[in-house]
Amino acid sequence: MSKGFKIEVPKISSNLAKANFEDIYYEEDPQLINCLISNGQVDEFEADRVIFFGVVFKHVSFINAKLHRIDMTDVVFENCDLSNACFTEGVIHRVTFKDCKLMGVDFTDANLGNVTFDNCLVNFSEFVDAKLKQVIFEQSTLKSANFYDTKLNKVKFTECDLNDVHFEQTLLKGIDISTCRFEKLNVAIESLAGCEVSPEQAIVFSSLLGLKVKQ
Repeated sequence: MSKGFKIEVPKISSNLAKANFEDIYYEEDPQLINCLISNGQVDEFEADRVIFFGVVFKHVSFINAKLHRIDMTDVVFENCDLSNACFTEGVIHRVTFKDCKLMGVDFTDANLGNVTFDNCLVNFSEFVDAKLKQVIFEQSTLKSANFYDTKLNKVKFTECDLNDVHFEQTLLKGIDISTCRFEKLNVAIESLAGCEVSPEQAIVFSSLLGLKVKQ
């Protein structure tokens, strides 16, 4: 899936039971396990330490949901709207977001491992102080996303729109952005050491050094 490392995909049962998100209200501990939920609307839902395990969400709206310290493992979101959802301090492992809207999603202090964002809208999202390991952003838009003081380990951005993304206090060593497009990145020149860029991008970054490149 990506040069240099592989993503572990969600392990989903081939025989998922259909369920309603409201089932979570009847659990002693808020959790959904091994089920399929489709065409639901749980906007503004609030809960702490929710568990999603082996769940597929299709066409479900989580707008403004506040799921602090969520624990997600082996989960797939397809065509879901998670705009302004809050996953602060969450643990997110083997999760795929496909064709989803994640405008303004808050992943502050979260741990993401083996996560894929495929053809997603992730503008204005927050990854402040988060830890990302083996994460791929593929053909996604991340305009003005905030990766302030984010730990990036085996992370790749493939054919993404990174315009005006913030990478302050974040090292980009080993991060491949060579297929991405942007007019502006908010990043210190010392943080770019070891970042994989295209020749055209190198010209853009040369301006950070005060260089004038003759054409």
